[in-house]
Amino acid sequence: MKPLCLTTALPFATAEPDIYELEVRVLRGLPADAPWPEDEADKVEVMFCTHAPPNIATFKNLRWLQIESAGFSHLFSHRLGERGVVVTNARGIFDCPIAEWNIAMMINLVRDVRTLIRHQDAGIWERSAQFTGEVRGKTVGIWGYGGIGRETARLAKAMSMTVHVLTRSGMKSRADSTFIEGTGDLDGSLPDRYFTEAEKTAFLSGLDFLILALPLTKVTDGLIGEAELRMLPKGVFVLNPARGPLIQEAALLAVPRDGHLGGAALDTHYSYPLPPEHPLWSFPHVILTPHISGTSFSPNYSAGLLNIFRQNACRFVAGEPLLNVIPPDDLQ
Repeated sequence: MKPLCLTTALPFATAEPDIYELEVRVLRGLPADAPWPEDEADKVEVMFCTHAPPNIATFKNLRWLQIESAGFSHLFSHRLGERGVVVTNARGIFDCPIAEWNIAMMINLVRDVRTLIRHQDAGIWERSAQFTGEVRGKTVGIWGYGGIGRETARLAKAMSMTVHVLTRSGMKSRADSTFIEGTGDLDGSLPDRYFTEAEKTAFLSGLDFLILALPLTKVTDGLIGEAELRMLPKGVFVLNPARGPLIQEAALLAVPRDGHLGGAALDTHYSYPLPPEHPLWSFPHVILTPHISGTSFSPNYSAGLLNIFRQNACRFVAGEPLLNVIPPDDLQ
């Protein structure tokens, strides 16, 4: 008998589920916060969805949950790690678009493109050194070195940048994760230097750009406060395509006001949508984008997501270790 899988995942609208050696039932038309049917709850071993159903505790025999996103903070309340449910995410699917956003934002910030566009709108002709910066020769610090960090590092190295990395796990292979062939840094050999968490001050003090590429967990929530931002050299640019609350909001509002930061690019925020009266909208050297650096709107999203599930489904049925497993402690 094939393991029973319930899913709301979009790709199954056109895919043939039989190839996964799972009995796949697609739940169509369910609101995001609606409970899932419980008539065969005791048979369900697999779920594939964006948000876990509110009645997930009813599915006592659930063994594996595959989510459609890289972030997983929306799962914290379900305490799945304590239940022994293996949770895998869509790590790898957003590596390229978010890495490209990182490169685009670094170039936009160092050339002050935001001011150039304002000048264009106002018909102002101004040739100034502030619009002629280059990323070549600059040092970019990547805090967290999963798929997004590794593809960012690959692109940055191609542009003759120095890459520093701060990660709790040090140099390691990424063979336990899904990735797009030809991208990233599979063996972790690209960075010019690795830093440990104990070397945070040395890491931050030697950068031209800081990019956050780590998940939001109970450990990383509020990880960067005013002290960390002031460890950065004056004029540094900060990019956050990861999760807004990694940086304490009060610190992010305080430090740029006195000119310590050169600017920032923020794709993730503290509320959605960010209220029009929020002070960040008016900061002259801050670029705000509405969480679009990597989304389900991407032309490669559906095919990539389906490929991740296909690989893991084959491994699940064969009793092999799954890819993109989220550490149980990170789920609490």
